[in-house]
Amino acid sequence: MNNQPIGIFDSGVGGLSVFAELIKLMSEENYIYFGDTKNLPYGNKTKEELLEISGNIFDFFQSKNVKAVVMACNTTSAVTYNELKDKYDFKIFPIVQTVSKEIALKNLERVGIFATKATTDSHAYKREIRKYNVRTEVYEIACPKWADIAEKRLQNEPESIEDIKSKLSIMSEYKPDKIILGCTHYPYLIGILSHFAPLELFINPAKIFVQNIYQDLKQSELLGNKKEYEPKFYVSSNPEQFIMSSKLFYDVNNAEKITISKSLIK
Repeated sequence: MNNQPIGIFDSGVGGLSVFAELIKLMSEENYIYFGDTKNLPYGNKTKEELLEISGNIFDFFQSKNVKAVVMACNTTSAVTYNELKDKYDFKIFPIVQTVSKEIALKNLERVGIFATKATTDSHAYKREIRKYNVRTEVYEIACPKWADIAEKRLQNEPESIEDIKSKLSIMSEYKPDKIILGCTHYPYLIGILSHFAPLELFINPAKIFVQNIYQDLKQSELLGNKKEYEPKFYVSSNPEQFIMSSKLFYDVNNAEKITISKSLIK
């Protein structure tokens, strides 16, 4: 079972920020990445839509005989994890719940969250952080345009810069000790964000998340020890755009023996 693949998914290329960290820390694992480009972005979907989408992806991974699924998407982690976690035999790692626990242990007074509307509406980060530390105040701000800005690399457009500055201005009123970039696309915007606020203010959840996954698999004696194939990538539409956008976090086009194909998900 150790060398069965690990599945990773997101609505597009954002989850590659998590995948890139996984590859660095656990190079002997077999990976399958699913980018649901057909349904991008997830942040404006209803709970019912997200449950159907996530269930279909989980079924897809089950057909691939995975040993674990990494919910690299903050939105689906926040909205669908609790309803899906007991329906499958493989391990499930949700980014919001995992990162929130680690952040709570840092005993910060004020934590800011930049995330999609679906994530902020769910209040998952606030709920999960305060589950472990009721003294931490959590401020959530929805940034509905940011995933698209990152995916289409529009971060230098005046309209994009103005939107980013505006959200930072609102967040600064709360004087947060740290700000979690609560969407896997958002770390791509760190260059712009750091023009208007100190770089050390921002937390990229990917590093915290991947360390936790590693420790869990190690304790469960499920770490892989034999990479049998190069990572496989599946998309639900427009593989050419996925390859182009992947350069944000992990250059799929330069990887060896990569499988890019439309998924079996309808």
